[in-house]
Amino acid sequence: MPRKMVSSEVPEDSTGVQYHISCKKGDVARYVLLPGDPGRVKRIAAEWDDSRKVAEHREYITYTGRYHGAAISCTSTGIGGPAAAIAIEELLRVGADTLLRVGTTGGLSKRIGIGDLIITTGAVRLDGTSGQYVMPGYPAVASYEVVTALVEAAERSGARYHVGITASSDSFYTGQGRPGFRGYRSHASEVLLEDVRRANVLNFEMETSTLFTLSGIYGSRAGSVCAVVANRETGEFVQDAGVDGAIRVANEAVKTLSQWDSLKSGKGKKNFFPSLLER
Repeated sequence: MPRKMVSSEVPEDSTGVQYHISCKKGDVARYVLLPGDPGRVKRIAAEWDDSRKVAEHREYITYTGRYHGAAISCTSTGIGGPAAAIAIEELLRVGADTLLRVGTTGGLSKRIGIGDLIITTGAVRLDGTSGQYVMPGYPAVASYEVVTALVEAAERSGARYHVGITASSDSFYTGQGRPGFRGYRSHASEVLLEDVRRANVLNFEMETSTLFTLSGIYGSRAGSVCAVVANRETGEFVQDAGVDGAIRVANEAVKTLSQWDSLKSGKGKKNFFPSLLER
């Protein structure tokens, strides 16, 4: 049945249900995990204490539940910055304030093994979406609290992980230095891999720079943990490698953030800092 939106400028219906993600206020928790793959949402929610499907529309599937007492949601974003930006915009509108990407990625160095995790501190903005929001020099950086919670979770789970800079592109092929159809490459594509390696970039993926840029603009918290399924230096590619580990770390990071947020509230503090745990 056709749904009438408030207007072409406000794409939600009269009850506040968002046009793309089909969620309204009260449907999602403040903490939302963002896998690209819609099939990964149910897999993530299976680790929770309880869960329910809230909505499904196009590539956007949303579950909400609880994990070790923390209210948590998960929404798939589909592939790339444009689809991710839509999810981010609408999730923030309905009450989310902490967004964690849970994805897959390609490592750029032999020292990064298949199945390892990469926790991103900042992203090179090779995407086009973030440029629709702000000037090129605006940084795409993670929330230090989310990065710290992800590192804490990775350490507790015994995961092999790396922390550093990610490059996000809008193209899986030429935009990440792979040959296009019939071997096509632009000059920029031919030198791209070497350029990012020299700059100590750890990995390529397609959504993190958009997430971090929008979160910076809107004042929300963001982080990203990705499982390494490919290595661009060794040529290895193993589908789904490390994904279970990324899911575990992301869920545990939400539990940790929830605990820290409660602690901050009780102490009357706006930001988390290590000695707060000792007070």
